[in-house]
Amino acid sequence: MRNKKLPAFFNRKSYIVAAVIMIVAAFGMTGLYYAQQEREQEAQLAREKEAQVQQAREEDAAQMKAAQERAKAEAAAEAKAKIKAREQEKEQEKTTEEVSNILKPQDDNFMDEPEVVAEVSNPVEPELHFDAAADLSWPLQGNVILNYNMDQTVYFATLDQYKYNPAVIIQAEVNTPVNAVASGKVTSIETSEETGITMTVDLGDGYSARYGQLKEVPKNQGDYVESGETIGYVSEPTKYYSVEGANLYFQLLKDGAPVNPMEHLE
Repeated sequence: MRNKKLPAFFNRKSYIVAAVIMIVAAFGMTGLYYAQQEREQEAQLAREKEAQVQQAREEDAAQMKAAQERAKAEAAAEAKAKIKAREQEKEQEKTTEEVSNILKPQDDNFMDEPEVVAEVSNPVEPELHFDAAADLSWPLQGNVILNYNMDQTVYFATLDQYKYNPAVIIQAEVNTPVNAVASGKVTSIETSEETGITMTVDLGDGYSARYGQLKEVPKNQGDYVESGETIGYVSEPTKYYSVEGANLYFQLLKDGAPVNPMEHLE
């Protein structure tokens, strides 16, 4: 009787061991399943992040390309306007020359009169004088988001670096009018990768003002501007100021070296 009970005991023990093994295996497979799900989720998040970064790069590239195309179009329009102005000047000179060659008819019954020669005088350019302590007004109303500092470096968020700042960066909305801070003569209108369309105006007495991030500039090199006159509008920011946003780059120079405009702005 005892010999019959012994095999039955071992049979039950085998069933228990088998059941334990199956439970352990089930837990192991469940753990593997969840681990696989977690890896797939991480991979999906990585793909989505990469797609967002790529989309941001494409948008930045598209904005840069659009800005370059606008700058080219504005430069072409400016060149066309200059050509037209030169043609008008030539036509005016030709007309003046034809008029000056006309002589009055002579009459034998009267004494000869002295010949009248038409004189064309060159326009007298105004003499420029500038008093930094009294003549400087704000080019527009806005917050200064990056101040002038040539003694220590300033943090530029877009560039993610510290560097010296020879100008003041004034926050403004796109299309905000920009006014001349003082009267002067336009010495250059250039397109810079950092500050976009940039105008430099000679104020006199060694001073000059530089305005960057402009568009729709109505002046040409050699033109005169009056204090408070609109010289352009705030453009979309260049890639150097994409984080700071739309702004006016304003710089004051004395004998070609930058000086702090905040000491003179009213």
